[in-house]
Amino acid sequence: MKMDKKTRKSLLLMTLIILSAVYGCNNNSGNKSIKTEQTPNQKLPKIKVVTTFLPVYLFTKAVAKDVADVDILVKPGTDVHEYQGTPANVRAIATARVLVKNGLGLEEFLTDTIKNAGNYQLIEIDASKGIQAINKSSANDKIVIGEHDHKHEFGNPHVWLDPVLAKQQIINIRDGLITADPGNKANYQSNAAAYIQQLDKLNDEFQQKIKQTPNCTFITFHDAFPYLAKRYNIKQLAVVEIPEKQLSPTDIQKVVNTVKKYKVKALFSEPGLDNKLLTSISQDLGIKVQTLDSLESGDTNPQYYFQTMKTNLESLVSGCK
Repeated sequence: MKMDKKTRKSLLLMTLIILSAVYGCNNNSGNKSIKTEQTPNQKLPKIKVVTTFLPVYLFTKAVAKDVADVDILVKPGTDVHEYQGTPANVRAIATARVLVKNGLGLEEFLTDTIKNAGNYQLIEIDASKGIQAINKSSANDKIVIGEHDHKHEFGNPHVWLDPVLAKQQIINIRDGLITADPGNKANYQSNAAAYIQQLDKLNDEFQQKIKQTPNCTFITFHDAFPYLAKRYNIKQLAVVEIPEKQLSPTDIQKVVNTVKKYKVKALFSEPGLDNKLLTSISQDLGIKVQTLDSLESGDTNPQYYFQTMKTNLESLVSGCK
């Protein structure tokens, strides 16, 4: 059957339209495929991590760096021993993926705060997991004046002041973050390894310099250093806990009698503590007054830990000569 010229042109036009439609569909499918392949390269949203107080924040930030959003519940300089949870703390925990705490019963405020937050997906990391707590003061004597005593039902919680135990805390935090955010495992591992290397170096410095002061004996005014004393064989003979209020003559005499009793080489106070009493005692008895920082206040840069601990080391060496 012969087609006329007009029919042939119509068929040719229809063929071109069909081919054009098929090509367009194939081209769209290709574009969709390209978009799908690009999706895995997009950055995942950062997980939100809340920490309890400064030492825990420093360690967590060192492991997470910029991979996670890390916040702190108890602002530096606030006494975590007596802290009461706030509505802001409840809101922070309610929207967090991870909570990192020191443990050993230090953060008593967490029990009700976590309950009120109602975050059933929250992952809790106990930084002191697996650490053998010291259940009593390493000092021979503990003098409590007024109502200043901090009772630790689960053992002394100040493990972060021992660089070796701080390594275990870093490992616990690293492993917990990997569980919560496995996509960033490599980052957490490398960051933790770098910080642990610094802790090893710090431990070596303590070991070498403390050897220069054999038989060092001292008295502190906060029972925060039993792990440090045990690690480096320093003799903390007494802990004298004093209230912030005005001391009576009887209170002052108790402190003087304790210092005389043990014939110590040094007295160690904390930053921010009123040193008028200590200065008076040191002048009367010819004893040095130095500062030991428990790292519960200060800078939020993770390197602040090393700066402060090295200052503590110099204070110990100087005070015990």
